[in-house]
Amino acid sequence: MAHSGFTANSVVTHLSVMGQLSRWMSGNGLALDDLCIVRVEEFFESRRAGGQQRVPKARMFTVLLDYLTTEGVVLPVTPPVPATPLEALLVRYGRHLAEGRGLAPSTVSLRQRVAERFLSGRSVVGDETGVTGLCGGDVTAFLLRECSVLSVGAAKNRVTELRSLLRYLFGEGLVATDLAVSVPPAAGWRDTSLPATLAPTAVSALVSSCERSTPIGSRDFAILTLLARLGLRSCEVARLEVGDIDWRSGDLRVRGKGRGGEQHLPLPADVGEAIAGYLADGRPRAESRQVFLTTLAPLRGISPVTVNGVVRRACQRSGYAVVGPHRLRHALAAELLRRGATLPDISQVLRHRDLATTAVYAKVDLEALRAVAQPWPGGHR
Repeated sequence: MAHSGFTANSVVTHLSVMGQLSRWMSGNGLALDDLCIVRVEEFFESRRAGGQQRVPKARMFTVLLDYLTTEGVVLPVTPPVPATPLEALLVRYGRHLAEGRGLAPSTVSLRQRVAERFLSGRSVVGDETGVTGLCGGDVTAFLLRECSVLSVGAAKNRVTELRSLLRYLFGEGLVATDLAVSVPPAAGWRDTSLPATLAPTAVSALVSSCERSTPIGSRDFAILTLLARLGLRSCEVARLEVGDIDWRSGDLRVRGKGRGGEQHLPLPADVGEAIAGYLADGRPRAESRQVFLTTLAPLRGISPVTVNGVVRRACQRSGYAVVGPHRLRHALAAELLRRGATLPDISQVLRHRDLATTAVYAKVDLEALRAVAQPWPGGHR
């Protein structure tokens, strides 16, 4: 625990509660092999039933269980066996999305939930999966129910999620027809608004708001500098490892989202200085190879959610409305365009797969658009 960044007081507190857990297990005839999160919850429930006022949360023993699992003392937690044919189908679908499509765990979980709602809503005699007899009418009826309470953007996502399931069912031979082609598109005009950006002064204020003399401020300054200067996504910042930085050649290896693979970007001097400052003075010593670590024990690599929190706190300190990390990516594209960069150049910096994705930023340069826009008939009136 000390090696993982826990303070001496925290170690003493954990060991004390671990001793109580050990005595409780012995008193109830439980062996070490019986230790799991369920037993821990039972232990804490017995503390509450005994009148103890301040009972810790079960997650307090996550460190202990992880350690005992690593040492081979406790068996690793195995996924529960699917209880129904529908659950088994959803597990196979999730494995297909993760291993076959390379989707992130959060995306896999979301698509599984949509698939469960769609299939569980069908009552089919003799088929608990809800796949038998699927037709285009079932697809349309489900989308009408779902999209009645969704925004246009969310409705488009729901269409994509449903098509993904239907393609899987057809590919597995569970349905005879590729019903994905029968999924109606969600109505909505594309690119009807300007992409939301931040003014250069606002971006500078967010970066400058960090107290670089503290470890967390040094870390947040490096994260914000990466977002503002290179337009990295939050997941790309979180995945950045120490070995991804080639200091001699000034090169940064970026692991893109999904199956984006690895790409390389030049490492600007100010970005390198921000990262080096954090590595030298702010980053605690830990086994993790990720560049950016959490500030609370157990020390581990940050997640994209942490990057979101860094930007949110910077907005609050600077007095700006709270935005997400992606807004800094938009701001970089807009600034590059104002400085005369071409759309293909911007596309390479942002690592877009399709130039059409970058083309939306052409609408940001209003001054340039005014120079080529034709006068509106009768506009002089």
